[in-house]
Amino acid sequence: METVERFRAAVEKRDLASLEELFTEDIRLHSPVKFTPFEGRPMVLGLFGVLLRTFEDFRYVGNFEGTAEAGAGGGDLPSAILVFRATVNGKQIHGIDLLQFDEAGLIKEFTVMVRPQSAVHALGESVLAGLVADGLVPRPDGS
Repeated sequence: METVERFRAAVEKRDLASLEELFTEDIRLHSPVKFTPFEGRPMVLGLFGVLLRTFEDFRYVGNFEGTAEAGAGGGDLPSAILVFRATVNGKQIHGIDLLQFDEAGLIKEFTVMVRPQSAVHALGESVLAGLVADGLVPRPDGS
């Protein structure tokens, strides 16, 4: 699928502008470090800005394509899984990005899963700090 190749190239080049045109306006990103999804293109792009700064040695190492049920029983959507490896604060991460596409081939749902738990914790801390620094979320202490 062309969108998968374009997405992969944009992430590997750390090219946020190219990512923007691949997302629907109402994209939902399900993160391993937050219970509720990030919603909407501006928020998801902001998150990607933080992620692209946070991951070290990020690389995709595999991919699979097929269909999968969208969140909340939304029916089957064309889907792709990209397998990745990276480092965050010295912790090795192994994970997958599940991309689900609308009828126009744009990314509508995005789910990230990572392992091990210590890497999830390191990722969560780094991403929260980046989101706060960029003004995308309030400080945890409310200040």
